[in-house]
Amino acid sequence: MMRVHVINPNSTISMTAQIGRAARRAASADTVIDLVTARGTPVSIEGYADEALSIPAMLAEIRAAEARGAGAHVIACFDDPGLSAAREVAAAPVIGICQAAVQVAMTLSVRFSVVTTLGRSVPIIEDLVDSYGAARRCRRVRAIDLPVLTLEEDPDGSYALLAAEVCAARDHDSAEVVVLGCAGMAEMCERLTAETGVPVIDGVTAAVRQAEALIGMGYRTSKLGGYAWPRIKTGGFAPEAA
Repeated sequence: MMRVHVINPNSTISMTAQIGRAARRAASADTVIDLVTARGTPVSIEGYADEALSIPAMLAEIRAAEARGAGAHVIACFDDPGLSAAREVAAAPVIGICQAAVQVAMTLSVRFSVVTTLGRSVPIIEDLVDSYGAARRCRRVRAIDLPVLTLEEDPDGSYALLAAEVCAARDHDSAEVVVLGCAGMAEMCERLTAETGVPVIDGVTAAVRQAEALIGMGYRTSKLGGYAWPRIKTGGFAPEAA
């Protein structure tokens, strides 16, 4: 039995439930999805400050999930907040949904585009794509200019905007696949693919499947260099294990 810890770094429980549905649809029958909502964090992550505020609680939940026997961790926010820090505090593999989705996009296509929520997220995602070595392959990061929570509050209106941007990515960017740039879009993925004719990638699905693969291969996070355990400092943070 595999145990995949999936954490929503924001504090909106209904979004966690949606992420959980997507994760469980993607998971194998014998995989347990350990679903967690971060506590005391912003209700949505829309920018650098929200990211920073979400990280301490997220790291605490990852350490707790390690103690519960998590085989891998999935950070279910497309900004991949605190991904490197999470890899320092965890022995199990830690997967960000942006990195996972970009890796799938690069496998399935020569050129892809990303569709996210707000325009302020565009430079964040552009920098992430670049850091993952995919800047030349990413044609454009598009935004539907809706806050994250509107995806739940107005799913029909949100879907219409998403579908229009997916088609624009196909027609104007020459994108061969489109990556959804928010975990809150996960449940729209299959419908978008069916109705636009464009392969649409959901990062939650990609990350859960990648987590299962890494667990199955027995891989763990290297502690030899950049992701070594945080150093123990007097009066400061100490890892669960070393």
